[in-house]
Amino acid sequence: MTQVNIDATGELRELQKSWSASPYWKGRFNFWNAAFLLSTPLIASVGTVLYIYFQGFRWMDFALFVVMSGLTGFAVTAGYHRYFSHRAYECRWPLKLFYLLFGAAAFENSVLVWGSNHRYHHRYVDTDGDPYNIKKGFFWAHMGWIFFKDPEGRTFDNVPYLLKDRLVMWQHKYYLPIATFMSLALPTLIGWCWGRPMAGFFWGGWLRIVWVHHTTFLINSAAHKFGSVPHGDTSTARNNWWLAFVTFGEGFHNFHHAYASDYRNGYRWYHWDPSKWFIFSMSKVGLASRLTRVSKAQLESLQIEQPLH
Repeated sequence: MTQVNIDATGELRELQKSWSASPYWKGRFNFWNAAFLLSTPLIASVGTVLYIYFQGFRWMDFALFVVMSGLTGFAVTAGYHRYFSHRAYECRWPLKLFYLLFGAAAFENSVLVWGSNHRYHHRYVDTDGDPYNIKKGFFWAHMGWIFFKDPEGRTFDNVPYLLKDRLVMWQHKYYLPIATFMSLALPTLIGWCWGRPMAGFFWGGWLRIVWVHHTTFLINSAAHKFGSVPHGDTSTARNNWWLAFVTFGEGFHNFHHAYASDYRNGYRWYHWDPSKWFIFSMSKVGLASRLTRVSKAQLESLQIEQPLH
């Protein structure tokens, strides 16, 4: 996990200054990240199939997978992405804590690291400063970039508001134990409640981790490769309606890159975007506020629909 060096030496500060002026994203090979990402599909598929073979299938097992996927998915899209990374709205601490706990369950790093990386992606999209630059290839954007450690000197100066947030820094400090408990121990305990703890371990734990990983990763890869560009063609970001169905509404990526501060990705009322509906619902019960959205005039000024390609 990336660590934040608060008391940087003079030499490190010079490295950080140099890196900030010209970011690049290829450090040393990260064996543990690569091993985790390559082994999780094997653990999930073999473990789940063997469990079904010996213990059978129950709809409650699948229901746990769906519920854990939903909670984790909303924490990543509505929380890690739209709230922490883009401040598209404000939320109260109970909702923020939910995002931090179930966001950790996605095993996609702490929100400090995730949010900082994502803001670099927006600022330097399609260049060497973009951590998951699609121009380095589909596999690199999808997951290859995670196989490498952060370059020496990388900074978090693009998310100073996260560095000042005590809940965020608590999650960052204890990320691994929080992630392990929320992602594996919690679904195992839930499965134990109906006498099938290992069903929870595989269905709600490993299988759900793989599903959330690769649906999230598709936004960095497929959403920069396939789709339409109704809001300008200045970057590789694409709108892709079918991706929205597996990513809680994140498929309208061209719109998102044009209007990153909008709390919606599916900007039309009929666009499939459960995350915008979740955020809107939270505002109605007092847990979210200041929902930002672009004006109709701004939207129409860049509405230049182009076909899928």
